Amino acid sequence: MRSLHLEAEVGEIAETVLLPGDPLRAKFVAENFLTDVVCYNKVRGMFGFTGNYKGQKVSIQGTGMGMGSAGIYIHELINTYKCQNLIRVGTCGSIQPELDLGQVILAMSASGDSDANSLLFKGMHYAATADFDLLYKAHQLANELNIKTHTGSVFSTNTFYDLEPNRWEVWQKHGVLGVDMESQILFTIAKRFGAKALALLTVSDNIITGTSSSQQERENTFNDMMKIALGLA
Repeated sequence: MRSLHLEAEVGEIAETVLLPGDPLRAKFVAENFLTDVVCYNKVRGMFGFTGNYKGQKVSIQGTGMGMGSAGIYIHELINTYKCQNLIRVGTCGSIQPELDLGQVILAMSASGDSDANSLLFKGMHYAATADFDLLYKAHQLANELNIKTHTGSVFSTNTFYDLEPNRWEVWQKHGVLGVDMESQILFTIAKRFGAKALALLTVSDNIITGTSSSQQERENTFNDMMKIALGLA
């Protein structure tokens, strides 16, 4: 049986799936980190691959940008393909001045501005959190690999081009580390259906200072994040 947006058969996707937003990044990871790679999805150009990493079966699935797109793939991976561990690997903008470009955030919770959660929880505010076991293992692994990380909360927004830049001040004061577009929906759907989820985010720019990393710098620091993510497979 196939899902609506993925053409894989049940059994072709591993229990552990890494979730980059960019489908071309999924292709890059498959080609550079995995062996015995099979492409199981090309629908809508949202590539999905399954391969092996140090003897462990692992899949990489692009999700697209934003909670609407990501939510579709996360829902189908869990409910149709019975994936158990879903790990977002992406970038974010920092809203804390001390976070350096290229450092990795281990997101333990995600606030957000999505109407989806407001409707689901009837106006109340749900605290979307990562799975503790995955978070703890990622923290340990990063220390073993001497990769600098920050653990804390992030904010998932539906708006990439922000018309109210000062709105981040209140979140900064409350210790939120960075802004992405998918972590909140990942944590929410995973909790609802009994799967484990974690988000690893490389700081690609700093919203407060206005600094940003080059494409080459993003690729180099992305590799550090991938070492952590693949080590969890």
